[in-house]
Amino acid sequence: MTKTITVEEFAPISRRGGFDLIDVRTPAEFFEVHAVGALLTPLDTLNPQLVMSARGARATEPLYVICRSGSRSLHACQMFERAGFPNVVNVEGGTIAWQKSGLPVNRGMRRMISFERQNRIASGLLVLLGTLLGILSPWFFLLAIGVGLDMTCTGLFNAGLIRRMLTLAPWNKDLAAMEGGCCSGSSSCGI
Repeated sequence: MTKTITVEEFAPISRRGGFDLIDVRTPAEFFEVHAVGALLTPLDTLNPQLVMSARGARATEPLYVICRSGSRSLHACQMFERAGFPNVVNVEGGTIAWQKSGLPVNRGMRRMISFERQNRIASGLLVLLGTLLGILSPWFFLLAIGVGLDMTCTGLFNAGLIRRMLTLAPWNKDLAAMEGGCCSGSSSCGI
């Protein structure tokens, strides 16, 4: 059974320091607001072995996991447990409870529309356009088919043409540097 801790119970640990806390939300969510001391490790690229090996000697100490409300972090804790790392603790209530309790947060970028929603909107509009133009010529149905393939690639591999194009948009320039998160692809994540 997954261990949990409330933000009230975590507060003295937070003030004392010397803890490892990972945030498993998306980069957009993390950089909007996150708990002070948390490191970004998106759930969709979470590698329990890599995270634990990056902790070095601290790998035997508890690893605290947080998300927005507590459900993704619970799933992440279960991934660690299945990988043979039982010393993980889910922070109940997530960042929402963290903020409500008055614990310190870092605030950063805020977008009017999250990157994930931008991707869904662009994909939906392209499918709609391809379908409507398909009335004029059946060749336009290829646009809708291409978007479907791109969405599948994005879902399976977290990489797709529409996603890549959105990353290059001027209002998303900062995402190119953040893509993948802190601990998702290298062992030098600083835990």
